[in-house]
Formats: sequence, C-alpha cells, structure tokens
Amino acid sequence: MRARPFSRRQFLQTAAGSALAAPYLVCATALGGGGWAPASDRIGLGFIGLGGRGNDIMGGFLGSGTQALAVCDPWENRREAARRRLGGTPAAYSDFRELLAHPGVDAVVIATPEYWHALTTIAACKAGKDVFCEKALSVTVAEGRAMCGAVQRYGRVFQHGTQQRSDARFRFACELVRNGRIGKLHTIRAAVPASDAAGHRRPVPVPKELDYEMWLGPSPWIPYCGQAGIGHPGWCFRSDYTPGFILTWGVHHLDIAQWGNDTELSGPVEFEGRGVFPRDGYDDAVQTWHVEATYPNGVRLVFTSENEHPNGVRFEGDAGWVFVTRGSMDANPASLLKSPIGPDEVHLYRSDNHAANFLECIRTRQPTVAPIEIAHRSTTIGLLSAITLLRGRKLRWDPQREAFTNDDEANRLLSRTLREPWHL
Repeated sequence: MRARPFSRRQFLQTAAGSALAAPYLVCATALGGGGWAPASDRIGLGFIGLGGRGNDIMGGFLGSGTQALAVCDPWENRREAARRRLGGTPAAYSDFRELLAHPGVDAVVIATPEYWHALTTIAACKAGKDVFCEKALSVTVAEGRAMCGAVQRYGRVFQHGTQQRSDARFRFACELVRNGRIGKLHTIRAAVPASDAAGHRRPVPVPKELDYEMWLGPSPWIPYCGQAGIGHPGWCFRSDYTPGFILTWGVHHLDIAQWGNDTELSGPVEFEGRGVFPRDGYDDAVQTWHVEATYPNGVRLVFTSENEHPNGVRFEGDAGWVFVTRGSMDANPASLLKSPIGPDEVHLYRSDNHAANFLECIRTRQPTVAPIEIAHRSTTIGLLSAITLLRGRKLRWDPQREAFTNDDEANRLLSRTLREPWHL
C-alpha cells in the first residue's frame, strides 16, 4: 500500500533547518549514563493500538535496552495518554503508515483489533520493521498466509502474542506429552470462554476524539454503535471484526494443543461440530460451540467453549493425562508433575518472558518462541472451526494446500473483501 503524503512535511523540513542553527545538547541517557544503553544500541519502538490490550502489554517492552519513539491510535485521547505515560516525548499518529515512516523505529508492537493485524504487519515488514503482533494473528486464512509471506520476504523478526508459550507450565505439559509420559496421545481437549452477545445497538454520535474511518479501516462501513470502546462486548463478537472468542481466546489453547502434538507446522484434516449463534442483534459471533477435529496421526482434538469443559488444555494418552491452564497443572498419575525431562529427551524452546524474548531475537536475528508460521497454523484452526460451524457439515482440510477438499463455499470463506482503498 502507498502511504498518504504527510500534511506536516513542510513544517518538519523547516524545523530541521532551524535545529541545525541551534546549540545541540546531548543528555546523559543518550550516551548511556545512569544504567541506560547508549541511544545507538537501543531498540526504537512504535506502539500501534493503545486500547486495553495495548496498554496492558506496553510495559513489558520498556527498559534500558529500548526507546519508545512513537505511538498510534485513531483515538486522540489514547494517543495523548500513551505519550504522557512514556514521558511526553514519543511522536503520536492516527495513521499507522505515518508511524512506520518514522526513521528511528526499529520494531512495532501491534495491539489493534484483529481485523487490522494483516495490513499493519505487512506494511511494517515492507517498511523494514520487526513485528510483535497480538493474537489472534488474522481473521482469514488468506491474510495469515500473506503475513507469513511478508515476514519471510523482508527478513523480519516476528513474535505472536500467544504468551502461554513463555509460561513454564504450558511448556512442561507439552514436554511431558512429547516425551511419551502419558503413553500414546489420542485426545486433546481445549476449552476457552464462550462469546457474549450485547443484543441490539442503536447508532450514537461518533466521539470527537475518534477517527472512525481510520478505526474501521478495511471493515464494512456501519453507523457507529460504540464498538470502538475498550473491553467487551466492544468489537469482539461481531464478524465484521472477528469470529469471536472461538478465535480471539481459542488461539491460545489451540496453540498449546499444536505444541504438545508436534503439529505446529500443519494441522487437522477433518472438522465437524455444532454451535449456538445469537438469533438477532448487533453481535453475530458463535457463542458456544463443540468442534472435533482429526489429525493425520489419528489424534482427536475436541475444542469447546468452557460450558462443556474446564478452561485449559488436557492431553489424554493410553497411560495417563495432563491438564494445564493458566496458573495450575494436574495429571494422572500425579507423579507426572515431578517427572524430570532428561538431557537426551525433547526439550522445547524455553522463553520465560515473552516481550524479552522478542527483544532478544531482534538483536540476535534468531526465531522467536512464537514465530509467524506457527502463529498462522494455530490461528487457522480457530478460523476453520468457525467456518465449520457456519457450514454445518463435516469438512475435509488439506493443510499443505490450505484449502477444503469437499466444499467450495467453505473455501470462499478463507478470505474476505476489504473496504476500499485497503488491500493486501
């Protein structure tokens, strides 16, 4: 995509010329004083998306080895709040393309609504920026594949916001499974919170602080109904923006299912299930669901909302099981929880801090714990589950071709039409 001309260009050129005539003072922190890395060694960061999630994760990227240079959000009040939090020095933009043109930004942290992830990530890669992108990766399989292509083509470091990969419990559970502690794996049960539905919404005036056209971006235009607010139900349960928690929340546990099953670069080949959708109103994402998927190795994935199973991931084998969720683990036999992983056994990628792992990999140019292809494959399972429920029939999937083999209509749901002038 082509960036719009900057309205402030002439001002910046004039300001730059004036700055050359003024005395130039260098502060101690720029030279590395006070425990700070010299400015030339710091990673320049830009933050795109400053709502609830963007603010939650921002602090993890701040420290002596980084410098926050720019923030971006279509909400003016969020931009200004972020600037104040960051000391008042970062540049602030409504349009992410202007942030990507900032020459000092080395990497971006993207925490926009999910329907923006593909466009912002691809543009960032083209601009030479490394990318941390919150979950879920994309809202269509086609967009996820395009993101993979951009990361690879432009040689960028990428980290997905599936923070459970940097949690010792989830890693240990997957190592137990991968090393045969529960015997032969036959079933994985993954459950996450159900989606909600807010009923009918009436149009309201667009807040003066919001650039609504920029917030909508590639999504269909509808009157403003408060969907750009922080929190749920916000935008989270309308298919214009996301398939709902079956994807937004689901990708976390589906990612762990893939990790434990050693299928991170592939996926199931059959899907079937049932779901309950809202009957009317603003929200249309599936509320509760039961999806069963089958892998080529015969392992069955049972993916549900937590009205059926506890929130978490349970790996079941012919010699026992292990259950893991945020903050706790359980197993049968219980002795599995004290079973050490030997030096010659499978040890999975160790990351104890998700943001720190991303920053370290920017410096080393090594893959992160949650790289783009793995992120895409985990996200794809959530997307295919939602499509299965919409089609109401068993679907067969080819992970190599990334296409359904028995339903042309389902294949049409693997991509979406973007609102002009946006395009991949």
